[in-house]
Amino acid sequence: MHQCLLSGVKQIFDTEGVHMAKQNQWYLFILVIGVFGILTTEMGVIGILPLIAENYHVTVSKAGLLVSLFALAVSIAGPTMPLLFSGLNRKKVMLLVLGIFILGNIISMFTSNFTVLLMARVLPAFFHPVYCSLALTIAATSVSKEEAPKAVSKVMLGVTGGMVLGVPITNYIATEGTVELAMLFFAIVNALAFIATLLFVPSMPIKERLTYGSQLSVLKKPIAWLAIVAVVFIGSASASVNSYIAEYLESVTHISGKTLSLVLLLYGLASLVGNIAGGRLLSKNAIKTVILFPFILGIIYLLSFLTGAFTGPMIITVLLWGLFYAIGNLISQHWISSAVPEAPDFANGLFLSCCNLGITIGTAIGGMFISGMGTQYIVLGGVLFLVLSLFPILLRIFFFSAAKKQLL
Repeated sequence: MHQCLLSGVKQIFDTEGVHMAKQNQWYLFILVIGVFGILTTEMGVIGILPLIAENYHVTVSKAGLLVSLFALAVSIAGPTMPLLFSGLNRKKVMLLVLGIFILGNIISMFTSNFTVLLMARVLPAFFHPVYCSLALTIAATSVSKEEAPKAVSKVMLGVTGGMVLGVPITNYIATEGTVELAMLFFAIVNALAFIATLLFVPSMPIKERLTYGSQLSVLKKPIAWLAIVAVVFIGSASASVNSYIAEYLESVTHISGKTLSLVLLLYGLASLVGNIAGGRLLSKNAIKTVILFPFILGIIYLLSFLTGAFTGPMIITVLLWGLFYAIGNLISQHWISSAVPEAPDFANGLFLSCCNLGITIGTAIGGMFISGMGTQYIVLGGVLFLVLSLFPILLRIFFFSAAKKQLL
């Protein structure tokens, strides 16, 4: 897997035996910190939007632009920015992106102008896919093909951690301190990753650079588009439900206050477990894992539709939501990267873009179900997208023999 870039990446992992394994683990840890910092910067503000609105004298809906425009920038940059930076020294690229995020967070900390704050967040967002795509590629190529999903799952811990832990941590800092301190927290995490990368990660030049044309040419492959469509549907299935998890627990299960905070924390912890479990499942049998995922999650959604009003069963269901949310992310990354292994950076950029597109579609459809039928029915939207995801998944498996050989 990733044969054309393997020789360049091997320079990092040139020791043997136990020492090599320890080196790999150390580099992966640095990548996890970097990804966590970037994702916390993206998602952390969700928990402090009312405080930001008050601090900058704008409406909450206007403050929400800090989230929506960031996500839009990631969606736009996903397929293009990793492609543009794919031929450059990877250590220098990592330092550049982390430096941009540090600068953006420092500006956010000191500015009193909302427009400046918005620019300080949105401009770095275009570099978000560059670092995350690169981190996933390095993780996958640092080990054997069979162990790649496990290595990727470790980097995805940073993604999940930033998404599910970044919000409560940021909320606590801003509530107990100030919004400016929350921005400082973002800067510190990114600075730690910057320093660790500068001191401990060796130079990572690309010996065999892929042309932009050769990477873009993967879009001519039907298998690539089947993977893209499947990932968008999987992301939509997850987002249509998970985006409204707090609303569901409050209005359907009648959980609120500290109990709601505790249940959401359990959801986050279950997601972290899902990263490890998903990596192992994909390493063991990727095809079986991908096929079973829509069926199992669909059953869980239907069960939650029947038991949503009961606190005990619903808490168990929320744990399963968190577990399969993380597994779904890993499946999505693996499904796209394995479809176009000859262009790993571009593939991971596509993955990030598809995920954000799925979030946009799923959130919109989930909102329509809430408005038209009621909060309880959002799980039906999730089931609908899971059914749709099965078509491109099965088409890829049964009509592309290369996919079978690659994933078995």
